[in-house]
Amino acid sequence: MTSVPVRDQQETLILVYGVFIYRNCFASVFESIRVQEAGQEGHKRAVINYREDETMYIEAKADRVTVIFSTVFKDADDVIIGKVFLQEFREGRKASQTAPAVLYSLGEPPLELKDLPGARVGDNVGYITFVLFPRHTNKKTRDNTIDLIHSFRDYLHYHIKCSKVYLHTRMRAKTTDFLKVLNRARPEVKGEKKTFSGRTFQTQ
Repeated sequence: MTSVPVRDQQETLILVYGVFIYRNCFASVFESIRVQEAGQEGHKRAVINYREDETMYIEAKADRVTVIFSTVFKDADDVIIGKVFLQEFREGRKASQTAPAVLYSLGEPPLELKDLPGARVGDNVGYITFVLFPRHTNKKTRDNTIDLIHSFRDYLHYHIKCSKVYLHTRMRAKTTDFLKVLNRARPEVKGEKKTFSGRTFQTQ
């Protein structure tokens, strides 16, 4: 940064601070994590409408903080890929006992939200639940946990798009290979020519 002009440094810092405004506003809702750290229970569930049709729910208990995302998949392919991706998250916890519990449901909200009339229902609606324990919410790990939760929705949909691009690329490559095989197997058309006298003969 020392070799960068002062004006450019200031503009860069403004951009950095601007990026963190959204993150810090988001983090303020995680006051419930401090409530959980004190061994208390939150008085009410925090509801964050972080996108037009997607919502996050945060609820603190004495021994855990439950974070639930609702997310909308744009088409049927996204639903299938998202389901596989989230299943891998759940399976991955078996390899790391310190990871938070990850649950997901498609079509209907989880049991924790059954009492909420505003919870979305639909074939393209998914719910992802993280159960955070004190080891995820103590002072040393709290900021990192908030960063990961804050970016998870974009992380999920980014990888869904990347998976679709990869699958489409492989499909196009396989189609090209298949067409090459068909072209090699296609019999050559025998040509027919005529002599000056009008007699015909075939070329090989």
